[in-house]
Amino acid sequence: MTRASIEHDEVAVAKPALIGAGVLIGFTLLAVGIGRTGGVGLAHGPEAPAVASLALIVEDRADGAVLLRAAGSAALLATVEPGRDGFVRATLRSFGQARLRAGFTPEQPFRLTRHADGTLTLTDEATGRSTNLEAFGAQNAEAFAKLLPDGSITR
Repeated sequence: MTRASIEHDEVAVAKPALIGAGVLIGFTLLAVGIGRTGGVGLAHGPEAPAVASLALIVEDRADGAVLLRAAGSAALLATVEPGRDGFVRATLRSFGQARLRAGFTPEQPFRLTRHADGTLTLTDEATGRSTNLEAFGAQNAEAFAKLLPDGSITR
């Protein structure tokens, strides 16, 4: 084969197949858009009542450590040193960055809540963002649970 014949080889695709693929992609995008905006397919049950709650103020130190203080009293609850408690650091940084993007200040507290059904949630009341910490595994939830007054997850 010559170089000219290689450059001009083309694969013929039937026009109905291309139209069908385009329709399928369009339908998928439409279905996802409707599901996202309308909440279709999402299960929302009532949240169990809170049995323990803590408002956390998060402060970054110059050395990279993160200080966790109780809102109101400013009591130091924990110091997360660089390279330790990665899940706590990553979660709080993610929440903090989302808050700053939304135009809120870092001085507002986050709320850590243990519910009667044993779930543990972290909520940013400024942005309305909330996450169930159990979704990331028991060990990761336990890293936050030790900040609560009795320090453990009830099941």
